[in-house]
Amino acid sequence: MPLDSLHRRDNAAEPSSPDATNERLKFSGDNSFHRELRRRVDAEFKRNGTRQRDSLQMYLKTAIILTTFALSYVALVFFATNGWAAVALSIVLGVAIAGIGFNVMHDGGHQAYSDRRWVNRLMALTLDMVGGSSYIWQWKHARFHHTWVNVAGHDSDIDLGILGRLSPQHPWRSWHRWQHVYLWVLYGVTAIRWHLYGDFRDMITGTIGERPFERPRGWDLAGFVIGKGVFFGLAFALPMMLHSIGAVLLFYTITSAVAGVLLALVFQMAHVVEEADFPLPNETNQRMDTPWAIHQLETTVDFARDNRVLSWLIGGLNFQIEHHLFPRISHVHYPVVARVVEATCREFGMTYRTHRSFAAGIASHYRWLRQLGRPVVVTIMTPVPLLEPEPLPQT
Repeated sequence: MPLDSLHRRDNAAEPSSPDATNERLKFSGDNSFHRELRRRVDAEFKRNGTRQRDSLQMYLKTAIILTTFALSYVALVFFATNGWAAVALSIVLGVAIAGIGFNVMHDGGHQAYSDRRWVNRLMALTLDMVGGSSYIWQWKHARFHHTWVNVAGHDSDIDLGILGRLSPQHPWRSWHRWQHVYLWVLYGVTAIRWHLYGDFRDMITGTIGERPFERPRGWDLAGFVIGKGVFFGLAFALPMMLHSIGAVLLFYTITSAVAGVLLALVFQMAHVVEEADFPLPNETNQRMDTPWAIHQLETTVDFARDNRVLSWLIGGLNFQIEHHLFPRISHVHYPVVARVVEATCREFGMTYRTHRSFAAGIASHYRWLRQLGRPVVVTIMTPVPLLEPEPLPQT
């Protein structure tokens, strides 16, 4: 990313007030690209005779991930005989929890798992089992993030508060100069904060980041309460019947740290990298200057698309462009969708952003953190006083 582009975005005006960020931000421009892209993707599925959801491959994958979660949990709580075995099982359990988030609940929450609403709801509820709230996630991620990607004040997924600066529009603090070092450690606290603070804070305040949301009622509220009860029972109550409080807290921390790092990194490599844009609404009409689909392309980056093992483990979220453009298509189909999207982008003259490897995405995220951690320099143009002309020599 050119430095002059970064400087322009650093000095951009922030939203004038909290109320301004709570207005429904709309997109502008011609949607012909999006319509044509949808037509081509639908035609590809019809040509192959493939369903966009209810894939046998996805049901088998779900069984494998949930079985791994159950076996590693039972082994850790009931059968671990020494500390090293417990550490190994905690790591496996943390990976399984992240796998549930990446694969099972993510497709369910986006209505991409099945054509049956109740199946999607059941799969989304797996998030409640492992510590999050599927109801709040639906607002925070599926609505706010997916609509207004990388728009400060609207996309709460890029808001770390005072702890970090992920967007050029966020205020700079002196400690941000080291964020490219300390944020990697804080990513491990992501899941713990979510379990013990984030959802409860959102429920009490009625806001997610700077944006208000509708608190759950009825069955949604019951799901929130029951889900938290199930999680705290599995994470703390049951293990404490068999082990000391210190041991339970230690291995809960290891498990949650593994899951938190994995969840944070996959998101950051898709949006918080050098190649992604962080656009602002037009100051005149408070609208985005691009159509929605173009906005998704400009703010999202794929990575390691040829790595099938990684793609399987993280639910196809290395195909983030495809996921953002077609969130209701099961992730098992993203490689096919990607070929159509990339070809259409090339034809329409759109930039398709991708990193060839996982390591390249990590490196780009590191450089972006370091770049945003540098002090923001605001240049003020001071008028130069005019000098009085010297008198001409007399002859």
